[in-house]
Order: sequence, then C-alpha cells, then structure tokens
Amino acid sequence: MTLKICVAQLNFVVGDMPGNAQRIIDAARQAHAEGANLVLTPELSICGYAAEDLFLRPSFITACDEAVQTVVTTLASLKGLTVVVGHPSGTDNRTKSVWVQRRHNAASVVREGRVLETYAKRELPNYQVFDERRYFMPGQGTCVFEVDGVNVGLLICEDAWFDEPAQLAKQGGAEILAVINASPFHQGKGDERIDRMAERAKAVGLPLVYAHLVGGQDEVVFDGASFMLNADGKLAGRAPGFQEKLFFGQIARSSSAITFEATIASEHEPDANLWDALVLGLRDYVGKNGFPGVLLGLSGGIDSALVLAIAVDALGADKVRTVMMPSPYTQDISWIDARDMAKRLGVQYDEVSIVPEFEAFKASLAPHFVGRVEDTTEENIQARIRGTLLMAMSNKFGSIVVTTGNKSEMATGYCTLYGDMAGGFAVIKDVAKTAVFRLARWRNAHDPYGTGANPIPERIITRPPSAELRPDQKDQDSLPEYEVLDAIIEAYMENDARMEDIVASGIAQADVEKVIRLIRINEYKRRQAPVGIRVTHRSFGKDWRYPITSKFRA
Repeated sequence: MTLKICVAQLNFVVGDMPGNAQRIIDAARQAHAEGANLVLTPELSICGYAAEDLFLRPSFITACDEAVQTVVTTLASLKGLTVVVGHPSGTDNRTKSVWVQRRHNAASVVREGRVLETYAKRELPNYQVFDERRYFMPGQGTCVFEVDGVNVGLLICEDAWFDEPAQLAKQGGAEILAVINASPFHQGKGDERIDRMAERAKAVGLPLVYAHLVGGQDEVVFDGASFMLNADGKLAGRAPGFQEKLFFGQIARSSSAITFEATIASEHEPDANLWDALVLGLRDYVGKNGFPGVLLGLSGGIDSALVLAIAVDALGADKVRTVMMPSPYTQDISWIDARDMAKRLGVQYDEVSIVPEFEAFKASLAPHFVGRVEDTTEENIQARIRGTLLMAMSNKFGSIVVTTGNKSEMATGYCTLYGDMAGGFAVIKDVAKTAVFRLARWRNAHDPYGTGANPIPERIITRPPSAELRPDQKDQDSLPEYEVLDAIIEAYMENDARMEDIVASGIAQADVEKVIRLIRINEYKRRQAPVGIRVTHRSFGKDWRYPITSKFRA
C-alpha cells in the first residue's frame, strides 16, 4: 500500500483570498491528476502570512471563511483527494467595554465537498517577527485524520517545536505527522528547521512532512525547501528553495515501519541562499504591490552596485533604471565604473549632475551660515538633493526607489534622512558591509538567473568605500574597520552581548563604546527608514524595538 502526498509549496498574497483560493484549487487539481491522495498547503494559506492587524477586522475573517468554502465546494468532484487548507477562524465577542478574542490560527481538512475537521494551532510564537498572541487564542485539541488507511496527525508550525502537540497526535493514533508552516528565512534557519524536526520525528518515532510557504511579504521572505523525514530523523525528501513547487512523496508501509520516498533537491551554499532571499524579497515586493519597476542611484560604489545586480536578477534589466548624480567631489572612476556596470547589465543609465542645485542651496543659506565652516550640513545637502531627484523621477514614471544602504550604515547612522535613506524599499538593509563585499564576489563568480556573469567591475569591489561628499572622504575616516564594526554590531545588536564581553573578545574598548553609542543615538533615523528584507535572526524593524527617548546607559 502506498499513499502519495503533495506539498503545495506556493507563493500566496496577503489579503488576496480569491486568488489564494484559486492557487490552492489549481494545485489540488494538478496533484489529483498526478495521483496524489493528500495535498498540504502552508500555514494560513487562504489569506497569506502574516496579515497582521487585518486579522482584527471581522470583514477580513468573513472573506477568509468564504474563500475556504470556495475551495471546499470547487474540489468536491475530486474523488479520494484530501486537502489541508490553512486559514484564520473564529470571531470576536465585542461590547462597549469588553473585547473577548475567539480567533484561531487554524487549518481545515477538506475532502469531497466537506470539512472533516478543523484544527487550531496550540503553540503561538511571540518573539522576533512573530506576534501571534496579539491575534489568536491557542487551540486545545488535536487533529488526526485518515487518508487511504494512514492516520495523519496535523500540526501547525510552532506546534512541532514543542513536545506535547506531537505526542498528543501520536496518542490519538497518528502514524505520520503533517506540519504546515510559514517560517521566515534568516541565515542558518533552514538547517535549524531540519535539525529540530529531526529531533521531533525521533522523539515520537513517526515520519514527518514539513510543508512550507515560499515568497516575500514586506520585510520577510519564506524560503520553501519543504521536506520529509523518516522516523529516524533522516532526510527522505526536500523541495527546492525559493521557488514554487508541487513536491510529491510516497508513503510506503512495511511490516516494521512507514517511510517516505521522495527526491532530494540539492542544498545550496549559504551565500546562494542569501542571494536568492534578496532576489525573491525584492521581486515580490515590487510585483505584489504593482510597481512597474525600480529606480536607484548608482554611485560607482559597492552598495549600489550590489543592489543593481540584485534588482536585475529579480526583475530583469528592462524594469531597472539607474541614475548617476555626480557632485563636486565625485571622482572620475566613480562615473566610469557606474557606466561600465550599467552597460554590463543592460539597464537604462542617466547622469544628472547635482552641482547646480548644490551651489544654489549654498548660496541661499550663505547669509545664515556666515562665520561657520562647512561640515556634515553640506554633505547632507548633497545627499538630499539626490533623494529629491530620485523621488521626482519615481513620481513621474511610477517606479519605486530602492535604497542602497547596508546594515552597518543603518546601525551607526552613517546615512542621511531624506537623502540616501529616501525611497520605498531597502534591499540590503539587513546585510552587513562585510557581507556586501562577500556577496559581490559571489555574484561575480556565479550567474544564477542568467542575467550576465561578472556584473560588478572589480575596481568597485576593491576600492576603499566613500560617500564622496567631501574631498578625499573615506568611510573608515568616521568608522572602525568594517570587520571590527560588523563584529560589534553582530555581538551587541543581534546577540545582546554585554559591552565588557565584546571587549574581552579582543576588540578595543574605544571602538566598542563608539559603535554602541552610535547605535543608541541613531534610533530616530531607523524609525524613519523604509522597510527592507530581513535576512538575519535580528534585523532593524520588527526584531528591534528600542525607545528613541531613553536615559539608560549600559
């Protein structure tokens, strides 16, 4: 006896309940045609993950209910097919003074026009980017359903990270575990998932199938790579990462055990996964929000070069426009390298000098600045002129401005409000400067999307980074060496290390104190920055919630 399972690893759109229902229906029909008995869709597949405060609107829940019913009714004719659909369920009891929450993060088991069971997620994550307790109540029950002689225990994402839900499913007769998920990507998360699910499979002695979401949603990216594990925790099958896929596997029952049989997609190196996350995050932000393309300032420096390469891989050269905006301090090699890279990738390239505007600003302000020397004020004016020009072009042509600042700059405030921070989406906001260099070299050595090899001129990678806002300026004039800077940021900001422990690791105390101070005093800038793609376990955004006004000093 065999049972064929299909994991519908699909890219859903938050709030597009009719469209998401149709994606599920199309996948179920194809899976049925290929002989599948069971189709698993990801967590909250009917509405997309995560819908945030849309969950608080009764009309949103009603629309989800209607979409689930559409799936149930439409798939009624597919005999012998069971489909698991993720969706919110329940209502709120409201009076003038009391609000009683009765919503659940749920999944329904659908077969031949009926909902057999609905399961409510028991373990609700409330850390990092998750705040499910804001919207849902924990479930209390278990769900074990039968498909062609095999008892399937249903869990939703976080349930499988704890002992009790899986044990209760086994006690209820489950012979395999089906875990539907929406687990955001960060570097190293894929290995962590497999390790934890292997622990769970071995602990309960049951094979496990992990059905995962794929796609970008605002700040987060879901990487797919759904998988199947046998009861000994060993990998039996894995879908490709960062792409939609109907992933099939067979269940074989012998006298001694039930096992999975499936194909195992090759595992990519970490930088390839990071690149794919950035590409998918940008592509979906642009596509799902209906922008015709992107616009970016191309400076001849490494950050904008990296963003350009990501943008072309994500969208194609025809949807990317670059603008070089030289200042009085721009070196010739900057515009030469910018032209070179734009030509290599075949994107539209324009040059707009900011010298006339800069001189006009200085002339207007001169009577008010008498007796004061030029300083960061004049540097910021140049950045803000560029921001204004880019936003004007965005308004005129409709393309979204993507910013080019990295995590090291965001942490230390090495960026200008309403200048280089002006834009709609921050592609490398969570990528440290050292990783920027590493990714640039990786991309030059690979051509994963067929848009051209060696897109980034070597001189852009090797020359010392500079904002070019004053004569002979270098980033390291104001900041520690990037290897030191990023080590401090990782320890303090991402891992909550104490100052004294960072110093004890061998980093100069003066550098540690300086960077921590810069992180603290620049919170007001980060609050005004555009959203960007999260690729570490702690990014500036939902992961980082520090007050702007605070007297606390570590």
